[in-house]
Amino acid sequence: MAEVKPFFCTRPKEEVADRVAALPYDVWNREEAKRETQREPMSFLRVDRAETQLGDSVDIYEERVYQKAKELLEQMEEEGILFTEKEECYFVYELTMNQRPQTGIVACASIDDYLNGVIKKHENTRAEKEEDRIRHVDICSAQTGPIFLAYRSDMRINQIVEEVKGQKTLYDFIAPDGVRHTVWKIEEKGKIEEIRTAFSEIQEIYIADGHHRAASAVKVGLKRRKEQKSYDGTEEFNYFLSVLFPDDQLMILDYNRVVQDLNGLTLEGFLKKIEQDFIIEQIGKEKYYPEKKHEFGMYLDGAWYRLTAKEQICSDDPVKGLDVSILQDYLLSPILGIEDPKTDDRIDFIGGIRGLEELERRVKKDMKVAFSMYPTSIQELFAVADAGLLMPPKSTWFEPKLRSGLFIHKI
Repeated sequence: MAEVKPFFCTRPKEEVADRVAALPYDVWNREEAKRETQREPMSFLRVDRAETQLGDSVDIYEERVYQKAKELLEQMEEEGILFTEKEECYFVYELTMNQRPQTGIVACASIDDYLNGVIKKHENTRAEKEEDRIRHVDICSAQTGPIFLAYRSDMRINQIVEEVKGQKTLYDFIAPDGVRHTVWKIEEKGKIEEIRTAFSEIQEIYIADGHHRAASAVKVGLKRRKEQKSYDGTEEFNYFLSVLFPDDQLMILDYNRVVQDLNGLTLEGFLKKIEQDFIIEQIGKEKYYPEKKHEFGMYLDGAWYRLTAKEQICSDDPVKGLDVSILQDYLLSPILGIEDPKTDDRIDFIGGIRGLEELERRVKKDMKVAFSMYPTSIQELFAVADAGLLMPPKSTWFEPKLRSGLFIHKI
């Protein structure tokens, strides 16, 4: 049973929501983040990446960066850019990209559900990335970026969402990247209770994106439980900000690979080794995007190839059967010598949002070979999480990205 509760949302005034809304803190490098906050001085990225408001010599993990974030958040409230709802409520949040909408419910999920496995993970987290957000959440006393959760579509929740979408919108704007963001508020007590009850009957919820934010929010909650020994479980630090989407609305894009060299092999030698486990077909100059699972595109020496995994290397195992695992286990590791894709600087990963043109560009610029992937499905993600296993690095790329700054959860 999942506990998914309404909350006292801190959010921007309607007339400035489009200016405040920002892409997540971790999609920007330092220079990009600085340019973005200069372009839009009201962007919530100033709070999420407060080093942009300090000198370039300041280390991004210095204590004063987190203090600056707290100061900027309080300043936005003092100036009336942000305000806090007087009643607990849910929100419906719809993102539309390329005419394709996906609609979720903004709420707070329970850290106990994360700890007891009702909320399931499919990725490991890195300690230094966790520590950064732990300090940000703890010092700001606020969760500023929602965690992207998924659940198996539920008819009752879908029906409520459709009813709410017939009401007046709270926010409705198109961001600079062309994604439309539409928000409705759910404040009617009856509907709130219906949603809470419907989620309480859902057995599994999955982290789609935001593993570091989730882990950090949980660790801050546990820290505060130790500090406040008389806590009763109702305190806001026992919950974390989330947007929950039904699985049938989610789109996972391909997460492609580029490698610097052929590990000392000639073109002929490389292709001969691949032939052991893959059927190779040369496509030519036309870009090749895989049409189904177990197919891969390969761009090498100005030509595209289709690689099809032979039956002998396909598997029913939830992890070993993933296309990202097959490519890693039977090509990248044994042939190209990429033993650990997390640490090897000969490999790079390119989100499908950038298109196959980016693969060609990188091969012409600084890489030797590129691989286009068929996207991991949400059902594959669920199967891995249900088995208590972990996905290989860079298995999923979700689009569109949730915006930070539209919904803030004070703890």
